[in-house]
Amino acid sequence: MTRVVIADDEPLVVEGVRTVLEAAGCTVAEVVHNGRDALKAVERHRPEVVLLDLHMPGLGGLAVAERLGAVAPGTHALILTSFGDQENVLAAVERGAAGFVLKTCTPEELVTAVRAVAAGEAYLSPVVTRMVLGLVAPDAAPRRRDAVTRVARLAAREREVLDLLAEGLANAEIAGRAHMSEATVKTYVSRILAKLECTNRVQAALLARDART
Repeated sequence: MTRVVIADDEPLVVEGVRTVLEAAGCTVAEVVHNGRDALKAVERHRPEVVLLDLHMPGLGGLAVAERLGAVAPGTHALILTSFGDQENVLAAVERGAAGFVLKTCTPEELVTAVRAVAAGEAYLSPVVTRMVLGLVAPDAAPRRRDAVTRVARLAAREREVLDLLAEGLANAEIAGRAHMSEATVKTYVSRILAKLECTNRVQAALLARDART
């Protein structure tokens, strides 16, 4: 059963999210309304997922996501926000968030996102994915050089897995396409993230995109 901490300062949003997740069989370990309490709750409960609003009193969701590794390495940050602009999405990815979902998403999408992130995979709302993969950074040339250098560290089979990961495929889907077990895919993904010096799958996918640009 997936355990979740919800951090949001909007009571109506919190109650709606809690209802959706509990109906899907998730356990809401605690609800908090600011970033500092979110870190304390994560340290107490060690949930698989912490749902974070971007803008909260004291400490925002991005700052919490950035500090998770030191507090609870096994907890994954899923950003749930009304602000889906490029700046916020890229900042979330760079700070280590494993997923990004808009508050306008359906209950089904929210549950899918929580389950994916809990399993160690990445999740971006489809509209966010199109935006992120379609944008061209102002410093595209140096980013591409850096990406090409890092991707060159990978063996051929690792590059194949990276390409599939960059398509947004889950581990089970990669296993089917690459003709390997899901456990082997997990091993490859861990190795790829380490070699690329990426915190999560989204960062690796963006790096793969930059290397091809």
